[in-house]
Amino acid sequence: MMTAAANNVDVRVRTRFVTERSDPARGLYLYAYDVTITNRGNTTCQLLTRHWIITDAFGNVEEVKGPGVVGETPVLEAGQSFRYTSFCPLKTPVGSMQGSYQMVNRSGERFDAPIPAFTLARAGEIN
Repeated sequence: MMTAAANNVDVRVRTRFVTERSDPARGLYLYAYDVTITNRGNTTCQLLTRHWIITDAFGNVEEVKGPGVVGETPVLEAGQSFRYTSFCPLKTPVGSMQGSYQMVNRSGERFDAPIPAFTLARAGEIN
């Protein structure tokens, strides 16, 4: 599990290889990632956008930007968490993801909550 925090917003990520939806013979490796975003501050904030940087084993980089996560722009009261699961297809058995969520607090101040770099790899793929 990887963790990062900024402006009292904590982001934790767990990953897993999705065997039943992957096809390594065709160069398809599907990974699920479970994210928990926790507001550890004293004021309400809302997730507005996401920015992902996805890198495969060949060094190919793909950036994904868009509103919210899984169709939502969650509002987090002080001490509240939001959890979701999403997926990342890769053409290689190993890769990585990192990025940030743009957030806004009750005062209208925007800030980025970093998403720590994490590895996408099948069990036993990396020593």
